[in-house]
Amino acid sequence: MQTETLSMPATTDISNRAPVYSTPVAFERIGVVEKPLSVAERLYEQAWLRKLVILVVLALVWEGGARWLDNPLLLPTFSDTVQALWAGLASGTLFARIGTSMQTLLAGYALGLALSCALVVLGISNRLGQDFLETLTAMFNPLPAIALLPIALVWFGLGNGSLIFVIVHSVVWAVSLNTHAGFLSVSNTLRMVGRNYGLSGMGYLTKILIPAAFPSILTGLKIGWAFAWRTLIASELVFGVSSGQGGLGWYIYENKNQLQIPEVFAGLLTVIIIGLLVENLVFRTLEARTVKRWGMQN
Repeated sequence: MQTETLSMPATTDISNRAPVYSTPVAFERIGVVEKPLSVAERLYEQAWLRKLVILVVLALVWEGGARWLDNPLLLPTFSDTVQALWAGLASGTLFARIGTSMQTLLAGYALGLALSCALVVLGISNRLGQDFLETLTAMFNPLPAIALLPIALVWFGLGNGSLIFVIVHSVVWAVSLNTHAGFLSVSNTLRMVGRNYGLSGMGYLTKILIPAAFPSILTGLKIGWAFAWRTLIASELVFGVSSGQGGLGWYIYENKNQLQIPEVFAGLLTVIIIGLLVENLVFRTLEARTVKRWGMQN
């Protein structure tokens, strides 16, 4: 029986292959690597300008809808509302109402933050404290602050004490819930890094836990501020009528009773303007100098 064997060449002859040459390309022929943005694209990149356009569009829709409805008692025009707002500011009435509301709001907000800090420290200290905080949050967070108005009247009577009480209730649970959730979400890797550097106590809290949980803390501060505003205006509608004094809520209610609807909308517009100013001047600045600077948010 004959067997056939196949022999493979030990080496491959590449002498007959065509040479490969690389022709250099002039830099000018590559083209534009970085294309400059057009004027429209540069304007679109400005966040403040985009928001301004949105506000202008909303104002135009308001103006057009009010003129089409043609019923100032239901919906005054945007121009009439701005005139009423300017008149209230020029007379000093709105400034006085704003000062009264802000004084009460800041007091309640500060007390709510202080109480939230105490509850969160208790919640992250041990398992019993965590159970205590979670139980209180589950009980009282769904409870509307307006529902506590009768109790506030009985306990504190008419005046700022009752207002501050309901504001504290609206702030403390939202801030505590978000802050505690932020601390729980800190990764074990960051915790071990802090331990490896020998951090403990306040150093561990301020250099590891708080920076890592700060996005959730900031969210809680925003939500607490919004809840405080809503609670304040709603409460002043009641306490202002009862005590004959008040801030923006009483200003709105008083003008409603007199059928001065542009002034009512001027009061509402004042609340909106203050909210926009606080959001963009306070919280946006704080956000830019913390979580965005640390690379935790785009």
